[in-house]
Amino acid sequence: MTQRMDYKAIAPDGYAAMLQLRKYVYASGLPHALIYMIELRVSQINGCAYCVDLHTRQLRELGENERRIACIVTWREAPFYSPRERAALAWTEAITLIAEDHAPDDVYEEVRRNFTEAELAAITYAAILMNGFNRLGIGFRLAPAPLE
Repeated sequence: MTQRMDYKAIAPDGYAAMLQLRKYVYASGLPHALIYMIELRVSQINGCAYCVDLHTRQLRELGENERRIACIVTWREAPFYSPRERAALAWTEAITLIAEDHAPDDVYEEVRRNFTEAELAAITYAAILMNGFNRLGIGFRLAPAPLE
């Protein structure tokens, strides 16, 4: 697959704006491992190989358990996730797949029980941002680096 365009170079102000939102998300107080899990799950749903590779590697660098990384795609069935992580992943999926069920009330209520409003806003911004980056990555055909 050949990259279609270097969107960072062509539209640096747009990219800078996205990085500002990323800065907010990472300064929000959410654990970085949870943010990476959100980013990984969004990227799995959207099929962005570049981002799946990136966020998998980031989780490994944080020392995340390999089984937890591998099973994020099946987090509902795997026993490895806390109630907070499950609530965040369910909300992440609801935001990513918003056209399917318009962020159901039960999913919203569960995430509200597990997070403060500020944390919920940060989780939502993380999902929104990753969906945006996925659309750039997929649309402009970013590919993971070759295996070493």
